[in-house]
Amino acid sequence: MGFRTGISERQRRFGEELRRIRDAAGLSALEIGEALGVKGPNISHTEAGRLGLNSERLNAWLDICKVTDPEYRAGLIAMSESTGRGWWTDFKHDVIATALDLAEAEAGATSLDSYETLLIPGLLQTRAYSEVIHGYNDRKVEFRHQRQDLLTGENPPQFRAVIHEAALHMMYGGPTVMRDQLNHLVEMSRLPNVTIQILPFDCTTYASNDTTFMLIRAQHHRLHTVLLEQPHGVTFIGEPESVATFDRKFDRIRGLALPPLSAPAPTPPAAYRDSLGLIQHIRYKIQGR
Repeated sequence: MGFRTGISERQRRFGEELRRIRDAAGLSALEIGEALGVKGPNISHTEAGRLGLNSERLNAWLDICKVTDPEYRAGLIAMSESTGRGWWTDFKHDVIATALDLAEAEAGATSLDSYETLLIPGLLQTRAYSEVIHGYNDRKVEFRHQRQDLLTGENPPQFRAVIHEAALHMMYGGPTVMRDQLNHLVEMSRLPNVTIQILPFDCTTYASNDTTFMLIRAQHHRLHTVLLEQPHGVTFIGEPESVATFDRKFDRIRGLALPPLSAPAPTPPAAYRDSLGLIQHIRYKIQGR
C-alpha cells in the first residue's frame, strides 16, 4: 500500500491513538513491528496517518498493548475501516479540508458542545446570516446548511451551545438579517436535543472565555476531540488531558451563562434573567433601528 497523498483528521487521529497506546504499553515502534511482522518504519508511517492498518493487524496491536475496553476497541476499528465518504465528499473542491474533517467528525458524534464569542454557531445560522459570513459563496453556504441537517435527522446528537452576548449585537447583514437570526435561535431551542445559553456582558467572573471551540464527543471518551478556532486556522486536539481541560472549561462557562432559552420559569422572581429574555430585549432594540 502506498503512502496517502492527503491525510484526513480521522486518519491522523487514528495514528495518534495507536502511538499513544504503544507508548502506554512501553513498546518501541520496532517491537510492535516485529510482533506484527512489518518493518519499524511502517509503524511510524502508520502512527503518522500516512499508512492504514487492516483489522487483523489492528486487533493484534491492541492485544499486544493489552487494550481490553470493548467500546474503545470498537471505536478504533470503526475509524480504521471508515472510507471517510459522506455527503460532505461532494464539497471537497469547495471548502477547506478542515471543514470536511469537521463534517465527518460531527456525523459520528454522540454530542456537541459549542462556545462562540462573535458569531452565531454554524449549526444554528440562518441562510441569510451564513451568506454574509461566507461572502455569498453559494457552495460554502450550502455546505454549512447541509451540516445543520445533523440536528434534525434520525438519532441526532445532543447539541449544547453557549453564545457570548457580543455575537447577538454584531449586525452582520443588517437589522433584518439579525432579527431573523435571533428568531431562529428561539425556534432551534425548541428541539429536544438543542440547548442554547447566552453569556451576558455583565458576567463578573472571568472564565477564559475569549477562545471559541467545539467539543466533539465520540462513543468513547478517549476518542473525544476539541476543535479550536485560532487566528491562524482551525486545530483539532485529541490529547486526553487537553480535552478534559476544555470539558471543564465548557461546564464553567455554562455555569456562568444565563439559563437556557427553553428553561421553564412559570413564576420567576422579579430579578430573574434568562437567555430568552435577553434575546427578546436585543430583538426589541433591533426593531427600533
